[in-house]
Order: sequence, then structure tokens, then C-alpha cells
Amino acid sequence: MLGESATLTPYPAREGFVDVPGGKVFYRMIGDGPGTPILALHGGPGGTSCRFEVLAPLASERRIVFYDQLGSGRSVAPDDSTLWRLPRFVDEVDAVRRALDLDSIHLLGTSWGGALAAEYVLSTQPSGVRSVILSSPLLSTPDWIADADSLRTTLPADVQAALDRHEAAGTIESAEYKAATDSFYARYVRRLPVAPEPTCAGVSSNSAIYEYMWGPTEFSSTGSLRRWSRAEDLGRLTQPTLLLAGEFDESRPARLEQYRQRIPDARLVVIPGAAHGVLREKTAEYIAALRAFLTEIEARDSATSGR
Repeated sequence: MLGESATLTPYPAREGFVDVPGGKVFYRMIGDGPGTPILALHGGPGGTSCRFEVLAPLASERRIVFYDQLGSGRSVAPDDSTLWRLPRFVDEVDAVRRALDLDSIHLLGTSWGGALAAEYVLSTQPSGVRSVILSSPLLSTPDWIADADSLRTTLPADVQAALDRHEAAGTIESAEYKAATDSFYARYVRRLPVAPEPTCAGVSSNSAIYEYMWGPTEFSSTGSLRRWSRAEDLGRLTQPTLLLAGEFDESRPARLEQYRQRIPDARLVVIPGAAHGVLREKTAEYIAALRAFLTEIEARDSATSGR
């Protein structure tokens, strides 16, 4: 472990770097509460973890641990596309857990982080994962694209025409196409205004990873994840599971309800008014839902162990 340091915050915090397959990743840990820590996996692929700082109201109850996945944010960014494979990201989760002694965790994944969380749990059957929180998750690329295609039909006719025209012509870098995609994002990705997150200043995503693994836009997957799905395997999720989404989320609540029905011990919370950015759009409501779930799970575990 390298570069560990204390940071002046209203709550205990430390940050540094840990070794993972392919390089070093930046981590941050806030809080010192007695509850089981949350390990949070950010979206993307190629996104950043700094927005998890908004979970600080939970820091007196439990540690909140998050890290920038290799290649993005404050982590090392190797120029090696062979590293952008789902199995390597799964190994990365395990490496972070071992380096930070996270023997027992609640695992939270947002968007692509939900895909990573599901893949990690289902493919490795790790010990010590007390619950799984799938926040606006990607759990099946074919399902995601089908839902995106459905949501596109709700856009104004001229916007739909612009998307179709430029996709057919291969001119998706045009200003008109980008404006049309912004129209989609304004409805289903970033619907509500959010305050700037100071800890994200100067922290950048890596669009090359996003395009390599996903594709050019939220509703067009041409990358290595284009056929990925764990929807058929959700019945093997044995951990208590919370599915969380915004009312207008591109990770559609109706689809998440289908997934919920496949998971043995799952519940779904849909937060009114929000879209895919629900963590920042409706932070108080998000934290309340998360806190209620974690309190329920830990109380249930305590009652069971006390028998």
C-alpha cells in the first residue's frame, strides 16, 4: 500500500493507493462507525468514485470505502486495452478488499458498478458479502438496449429522426447528434440539477475505457460488454439484495422489478422524480433507503446469530 494519508474532514478519513492487477488504484475511506463497511463500485466503465463522498451522512454509522477503478480518476492509467476486461475488474475488487482488510462488507454498485458487483458475487462466490446494493444497475446489455430503444420512442419526433439519421450515416460526432443524445440524457440520465461535488474537482473519467467496453452512447453498445448478461443468473444471488433506481431512470424500474422477482431475498426502491443520477439528484432519499435496508439486514443478522 502506498501514499496513505490523513485528510482533514468532519469525519475520520484516509486515502492512498493499493496494488491491483495491472497497476495501482486510488482509494478513499471515510468514517469510523461500528457497522459493517460499504464498499462502493462506481459507474462507467471509466467513471470515477469521488461522487460517493455524498454518502458521508452514513460515516458515523459505518466506514464508506470507494476507489477509482484502474485507468480512471486518480488511479494509474495504463495504455493497455487488454486490461479493460470484466474478469480483471472482478480481480480488482478482490485485491482492494484484501489490501484494505475488508473481510465483511455491504457491496454497492452503481450503473456499470452494478454489473461489476453482480459479476463479482456470482462468478467468485466471495465470503463476507453481507448484502448487495444494485443502484440503477446494468445487469444485462440486451435488456438495457431494449429499454433504451423503448425510451427513445418517447423523445420528440425530430430528436428521434436526428438520432436515426446520424447513426445510419455514421456521423455520430456531429453537433446535431450530440444535441439529440443530450435530449435523451436530460430525461433519463441527469434529469434534475445537482450541486457540484468539490471532491470531484480535477478528477476525470476515461472515455476510452467507456467506448472500448460499452460504446459511443448510453443507448448503443458496440464494445466488449455488448452481449454481457447476468439476468438469467440472478436466482443464484443468495445475499439480501436492494435494487435502487430513480423514477425516470434509464435503468428502468419495470425491468428492475422483473429482476427483483428472480432474486430470492430482494426488495426494490424507486425514488420519485429522479433519473439515473439518483445518488446525487435525490441524495437524502437515497441515503434514507440505503440506511433502512442496512439497518434491516444487520438487525436480522444479529437476531439470527443470537438464537
